[in-house]
Amino acid sequence: MSDLQDKVARSFARQGLMGTLGAELVSVKPGEVVIRAPVTPETGQQHGVAHAGLTFAIGDSAAGYAALTLMPEEAEVVTAEIKINLLAPGSGPALIATGRVVKPGKRLVVVTAEVAREDGTCVALLQGTMVPVPRTPMG
Repeated sequence: MSDLQDKVARSFARQGLMGTLGAELVSVKPGEVVIRAPVTPETGQQHGVAHAGLTFAIGDSAAGYAALTLMPEEAEVVTAEIKINLLAPGSGPALIATGRVVKPGKRLVVVTAEVAREDGTCVALLQGTMVPVPRTPMG
């Protein structure tokens, strides 16, 4: 495992929500991170598809971790703002979020994420801004 993958994996492991959702890191590259999460009754809504909260959570995390891949080792990241356009129901066994850096910066990082079904159908698009922050003592 590369230092970059290890850095993201260590941070991801500390995210309680990702664990609760059953999400997993699929791939980590500079400026791009992919996260997969199962669609279960616990992450669904009343129509039998993924809740928008699942879609948003994995999209936000994928985009944030994409930003983290381009930050110094001592940095962590938080979301300053992010919006979502829901395009299709999140059905199927799992959703896959691909986060990408659009424009890196020292103070602000512009990111996007696409969340798709396993068949490739786009479920949602997110765009936002991430902010580097100092790593906490536990980080």
